[in-house]
Amino acid sequence: MNKKISYKILYSLCLLVGLSIVLYYAGRFVNSKNTKEKTELITDTNNPYIMILGTAQDGGFPQAGCKKNCCSEAWKNKELSKKISSLAIIDPASKEQWIIDATPDIKEQLNDLQNQTHVTSLDGIFLTHAHIGHYLGLAQLGREVLGMKNLPVFCMKRMHDFLSKNGPWDQLVKLQNIKLNKIFDSKKVILNDRLSITPFLVPHRDEYSETVGYEISSKTKKIIFIPDIDKWNLWDKDIVSLIKDIDYAFIDGTFYKNGELDRDMSQIPHPFVNESMQLFKDLSKENKKKIFFTHFNHTNPLLIQNSKEQLELISKGYNFATEKLIIDL
Repeated sequence: MNKKISYKILYSLCLLVGLSIVLYYAGRFVNSKNTKEKTELITDTNNPYIMILGTAQDGGFPQAGCKKNCCSEAWKNKELSKKISSLAIIDPASKEQWIIDATPDIKEQLNDLQNQTHVTSLDGIFLTHAHIGHYLGLAQLGREVLGMKNLPVFCMKRMHDFLSKNGPWDQLVKLQNIKLNKIFDSKKVILNDRLSITPFLVPHRDEYSETVGYEISSKTKKIIFIPDIDKWNLWDKDIVSLIKDIDYAFIDGTFYKNGELDRDMSQIPHPFVNESMQLFKDLSKENKKKIFFTHFNHTNPLLIQNSKEQLELISKGYNFATEKLIIDL
């Protein structure tokens, strides 16, 4: 009798273990599908839209010199690499296209853009600030590579002065590869009769320039793009209220949590993703769906497909940006 009971218990345990394994892999499959869905094209071909060109922080992913676990697989498999944070604004009707930030990955990003739109021209670049991941790609516009002719580059006053007075950037201006255009805090720039873009100042480490985010607007939608900012409470605007008033928010997700780096992270006071999720916890489900984290440092586990942090973020109703993601304007 005892043996029969033991066999029944053992059999039940085996069933439970087997069922757990099936559910685990089924869950991973479903979650994998959920993350992949974020890269699918969701645009009406005639509407203006944005396209994400990169999602990594200034050093890209994997990052130079990093042999830690966070980057080891990406060094082995190039398909896991991520380009530096940037996005394109595209109007298929007029065949116009602009990009925000000229990253060190601009060569590949322009190629991705041209493969999407089949348009080889570029109508302008909007810069956020003078940190290495956001403007070094301008070097590719000179006579050594693309040889652009008066390509409009839009930037704030300090960034304008920095580029026009320091080499090698001043050579791009002198040789008329680029034409610098000053933009101003909260002053709208009209792109065409369907699109506009508005810079707004955000707090950040402004060694050489101001730092701005952008609001991209069509006749029906608004998207904000803030790849770099210091803690939300240091900004004179309320990010929670702003999210309620727009359609999509692509925001700073540089670090997932404190302790990711082996140094004092208060010196680089980005809002941690787990802090932002706590700040946004009382938003409605519809408002949370608007939020896409981006600009991920190489240590950020949101770069790892189906990491527990990625799945946690999705389960709480938020999104992470992915390369080639397209969203209607």
